[in-house]
Amino acid sequence: MALLLKKRSVLPGFGLTLGFTLLYLSLIVLIPLAGTFLKTASLSWTQFWETITAPRALASYRLSFGASFIAALLNSIFGLVVAWVLVRYQFPGKRLIDAMVDLPFALPTAVAGIAFTAVYSSQGWIGKLLEPLGLQVAFTPLGITLVLTFIGLPFVVRTVQPVLEDIEPELEEAAATLGAPRWRTFRRVIFPTIWPALVTGFAMAFARAVGEYGSVIFIAGNMPMRTEITPLLIITKLEQYDYAGATALAVVMLVVSFALLLLINLLQEWSSRFHKVN
Repeated sequence: MALLLKKRSVLPGFGLTLGFTLLYLSLIVLIPLAGTFLKTASLSWTQFWETITAPRALASYRLSFGASFIAALLNSIFGLVVAWVLVRYQFPGKRLIDAMVDLPFALPTAVAGIAFTAVYSSQGWIGKLLEPLGLQVAFTPLGITLVLTFIGLPFVVRTVQPVLEDIEPELEEAAATLGAPRWRTFRRVIFPTIWPALVTGFAMAFARAVGEYGSVIFIAGNMPMRTEITPLLIITKLEQYDYAGATALAVVMLVVSFALLLLINLLQEWSSRFHKVN
């Protein structure tokens, strides 16, 4: 008789929760994305191809995806360092630094863009020191990469930090007992454990940077073919009432971003299986 009793759950039954999940995802994700593809379908193939391969569009793709990739890569390196320091060391002001990591989450993106522009422009505190060296940050791709690095840092730190906290000290102690140097211990013991989290943080930072708009438009200068990102080009087409052209660019961004994220997730899954086998 006891075997016939179903295990009770706090949530309602599978059918109700699945239906709610599908409805919620449809309203928030699937229907808006489907609308984007349907609007793009009003263009002929020739018009669609001419829109997404225009020189101005190609330049914006290179800047958006290139700067986002570099920013996510930088965050993967320095975000790991920040997470390591916050987990492994005790020092005055640690709580303050830990809170500052989340500042890009709370700070409006427009405020971040204005702040970086003010500091790194030719008249800014840092910009006026770099200008005599021939290094210009504001209104260049370098400035865009800098801002995208700022907004993506928390994704890497907050993804890697709990994994580092869960690593048992006994593993490192055992490696040290066997005579392994610190770098080899990190490379053979610690890094394989945090690698999936690091890849996840990279993917999240990259996805966040690709769609960023508010903070970039202030420091970019928005010069076509040079410092114009794809989200800004989409807004420009919307202001010109070219809705089909705007959705065509949006479809390209969506497809490329999804393909890159899928590739990263597959790499993460393969890496997890590889380290389990070994």
